Amino acid sequence: MIRWRKGEVIAIRREWPGAVELDVTLPEGDCRALAYPPLVGRPEPGDTVLLNTTALAMGLGTGGYAMVVAIPERLPEDPSGPGHLVKARYTPLQATVLGADEQGSPHHEVLREADSLHGMPVVVADLHSALPAVLCGLFAARPGVRVAYVMTDGGALPAWFSMAAARLREIGWLCGVVSTGQAFGGDVEAVTLHTGLLAARHVLSAEVAVVAQGPGNLGTGTRWGFSGVAAGEAVNAASVLSGRPVASLRVSEGDARERHVGVSHHSLTAYGRVALAPAQVVVPELPGPFGKRVIEAAAPLGSRHELVHVPVDGLYEALEKSPVRLSTMGRSLPQDPASFLTAAAAGRHTASLLP
Repeated sequence: MIRWRKGEVIAIRREWPGAVELDVTLPEGDCRALAYPPLVGRPEPGDTVLLNTTALAMGLGTGGYAMVVAIPERLPEDPSGPGHLVKARYTPLQATVLGADEQGSPHHEVLREADSLHGMPVVVADLHSALPAVLCGLFAARPGVRVAYVMTDGGALPAWFSMAAARLREIGWLCGVVSTGQAFGGDVEAVTLHTGLLAARHVLSAEVAVVAQGPGNLGTGTRWGFSGVAAGEAVNAASVLSGRPVASLRVSEGDARERHVGVSHHSLTAYGRVALAPAQVVVPELPGPFGKRVIEAAAPLGSRHELVHVPVDGLYEALEKSPVRLSTMGRSLPQDPASFLTAAAAGRHTASLLP
């Protein structure tokens, strides 16, 4: 259930496109809060804000923020302009956006008959944290490639939540963000993953798409109860649209949970059971016994997919130069290098697929 609080804004900590981080005082003490100005307006010091404090109470690892629901004494103006796609539907903060695929969009004519990605590589990853690592491997081999991030709705719904995506877009590592399904806040909005991929190719003119959920994946410790199951569905979507799906494995040497050590059961289920179309599954050539463990764990995927073994030499140095902080489940590059090296290897292989 939702936990509600009223607080007063003390200060603006920082901001990035679509989001503002605040210090807010509550009766029980100060806290960090996050507001999305396109939804609630821009809070200022001294404002009273209505907060959803569920994430704070649960101690959520991905952004333990209180979320600003409203500035009751200073509501934003009613929005104007086109757009009839409703996302986060029938929640208190449902938002109307202009979808690239809807009739009022300037891109509708392009997307109405679009049916092919024309062989565009589509890198599929489970976790949002793989996005910058994939790009590190890709740009180390092929700088200047146009890459779009296609965000699914398994994690955060507002694309604004991702500071990494905002920074990667700012420096040109992303030509745009496409938010699909119930997710919103990207440069381009789409109804489905399929139209999101088509928009990446035909609206943003991307040469590569990276598909991953937003920050904050959800798992239950069961075989099927995790949001990353959508990675298998993304492989199917890329394939049916004549793209070239590249599957990035979720690998960890630092996770305390045995089910995620080596090749995570998430990848084995999503790619081994959900993905019905073949993909190129990138298997990193990690050193030592752990590297052998990863190769052995990934081997059964070869019955359905093409296993591509990719060396990781030089990739750690590329990851150290990442323009955004690398963190997966609270672990940094030195704490879990295998995770980031695996994603970077997927980027390196994708570079070899480009003309």
